[in-house]
Amino acid sequence: MNMLVDGEWKRDAYETTNDEGAFQRQKTTFREWVEAGEGSEFPAESGRYHLYVSYACPWAHRTLVTRALKGLEDEISVSVVDPYRRNDGWEFSPDKPGCTADAVTGADYLREVYVEADPEFTGRVTVPVLWDKERETVVNNESEEVMRMFDTAFDGIAERDVTFYPEEYRDEVDDTIDAIYEPINNGVYRAGFAETQAAYEEAVTDLFDALDRWEGVLADKRYLCGPALTEADFCMFTTLVRFDAVYATHFKCNVRRVVDYPNLWNYLKELYQLPGVAETVRMDHIKEHYYRSHGDINPKRIVPKGPELDFGEEHDRERLPGGPPEELR
Repeated sequence: MNMLVDGEWKRDAYETTNDEGAFQRQKTTFREWVEAGEGSEFPAESGRYHLYVSYACPWAHRTLVTRALKGLEDEISVSVVDPYRRNDGWEFSPDKPGCTADAVTGADYLREVYVEADPEFTGRVTVPVLWDKERETVVNNESEEVMRMFDTAFDGIAERDVTFYPEEYRDEVDDTIDAIYEPINNGVYRAGFAETQAAYEEAVTDLFDALDRWEGVLADKRYLCGPALTEADFCMFTTLVRFDAVYATHFKCNVRRVVDYPNLWNYLKELYQLPGVAETVRMDHIKEHYYRSHGDINPKRIVPKGPELDFGEEHDRERLPGGPPEELR
């Protein structure tokens, strides 16, 4: 896989699997925090921060969902890269539907943004990226932390007075995010990029064991942590919304589809129908990225026409206690 090495773009410099043929994910690098209040190195201020994303990426998607539900669209600007990631990495293609130019640094490729922040940067160039316009540097490129910052640090300037990390649920939210990460969020990648039958079967078994478990949980709970909508639901949503169109086929996660799980399917539809969330879902970008960018998995790079999925159809989640905050109803 391609990456930056000492600020220079190198091809096939990063191995995606270990010696047993199992997929391994590289850790993110920039880990500073935006905080509310005076004295912060990166204070939460309107218009100061810029978010680089791909609509195709589930990790970037969770930050877009949080930004939309908090009402931060006017406070944090966004650039969107081309979903087709070629050998030169994430690219800005402003003439392509749904994509934008880099209005902050003027870069042609996202890797240039990384080098702008650190001329000697070594590592993969990933989304999301949170950029500080004032200090002209990357603050953070870890999706879970960017999501948490949007949810907790920007309350003073967010349009909606809502929280998805409530005090009484914080331990459960953190535990749930951890619980779904390896078998589900990363599990689809472990299956899709596995290079041995054993590694693939282990990943798929873990994945569907976890999906079966959460199908049972959602029979009695409105959301993953109970009656309250939390960040954990955003982390589950961005994997589920891609599942039937991409992971079930492209990554061979085809034991069952999300539509085969009554509770997960209705839960997914409810989340999709929250204000602003549908606008963060670009299935054209999602399908183009996976089916065209992964030439080793899909060498002809043909993008399938289906499946037809109606995320806007009626759901049944009102039968359970709880629901979204008043500001989102």
